[in-house]
Amino acid sequence: MSDASEKDHGQFSRIARLIGPCGVERLAASRVAVIGLGAVGSYATEALARAGVGYLRLVDFDEVAPSNISRQLYALHSTVGRAKVEVAWGRVADINPACRVEAMRAFAHEDTFDAVLAGEPDMVVDAIDAFNPKVALLNELGRRGIPVVSSMGAALRTDTSCIRVGPLTASTGCPLARRIRRFLRRRGASTDVLCVYSTEPIDYLPAEAMSPVEDSETPVLDRGRRRRTLGSLPTVTGIFGLLAAHAAMQMLAGDAWPGVAGGADETHEPER
Repeated sequence: MSDASEKDHGQFSRIARLIGPCGVERLAASRVAVIGLGAVGSYATEALARAGVGYLRLVDFDEVAPSNISRQLYALHSTVGRAKVEVAWGRVADINPACRVEAMRAFAHEDTFDAVLAGEPDMVVDAIDAFNPKVALLNELGRRGIPVVSSMGAALRTDTSCIRVGPLTASTGCPLARRIRRFLRRRGASTDVLCVYSTEPIDYLPAEAMSPVEDSETPVLDRGRRRRTLGSLPTVTGIFGLLAAHAAMQMLAGDAWPGVAGGADETHEPER
């Protein structure tokens, strides 16, 4: 890459060295919705913003809580009590002022999908942590033909070597993925979903890793279904989010991505 070309691409010049100017331009022209800005979604948003994605719709209903600080990128003592979408919007704007950000404080479910998916984004990153809304979203995305990268269960995992990216139909070892497959099939919905999942078994975990349902710190937001609070690590959930963003970027860049048929649009010398 020439010095002039590197200057033209500014903060994204290192990315352009790998995927070429065409790849950078494709990312800049892409519209991505990240639904759920918790432990997984916050890191996915961070990577997409730093990659130069030109439009981000950020969807979450929640506010930052003290318990979020251990694993969510936007959760700081200074942001407790603020809407996650508001904090995320400010951070993305500071990373890439050219990115158009739509902060949507909403609960993603059947009654809000028309707004959440308005304009049909090029890609959705599903980082919802509630089962019913997650199944409903994947069903709706399949019906509308919108590509998605979906995060399966990141909680309770400790072995990063077991994390995989692949089709939902081929996932193994993840009870959440298995249950989602079953529910989608019952609805006659597509199971052609790319997901991030872990093959790590979780049946050996101590009882303390999962709170009793009645002691859950999570608000009752899954349309009446109470959920347990599950133990999780900032490293594992962060990796899930980064891998989801990585897979989304690869699909958005298309054949400009190294290793994809056609390769990058330029051959670059290794940096010294």
